[in-house]
Amino acid sequence: MSDLIEQKPPRTVTYQVRVEFGDCDPAGIVWFPNFFRWIDAASRHFFEACGVPRWEETTRTLGVIGTPLVDTQARFIKTASYGDHLQIHTAVTEWRGKSFVQSYRVCRGEDLILECQEVRIFASAREDGSPGIRAVLIPPSIRALCD
Repeated sequence: MSDLIEQKPPRTVTYQVRVEFGDCDPAGIVWFPNFFRWIDAASRHFFEACGVPRWEETTRTLGVIGTPLVDTQARFIKTASYGDHLQIHTAVTEWRGKSFVQSYRVCRGEDLILECQEVRIFASAREDGSPGIRAVLIPPSIRALCD
């Protein structure tokens, strides 16, 4: 008898990007900040694909204004260029109390271009009304949609 508990793989959502001429630097390769712009879009797309309402709605219903980034790490493996079609495979690989780890694999077909991990929080306005945000517990309803 095994003591191992089999865990299902995390839900993965794919976001498509077509690299345009303006996304590239003078060397003809994607200028690195564009990857982070696309990854940010892929993060929101993940929640949308899971059925999470727009942040305007969760602000009204749950007090959650979004999932801001608090840490990131990327590993660039290959270059991408104008005309490439990229797939950004996104999954939540770890749920914590107020934060989560979102992992990304940016591919051009079978070629892995970039791997990235981000730590994001679920955020709400400060209770005292002062400028800024605060981390809040991950709403169970949102986690249930994303598992």
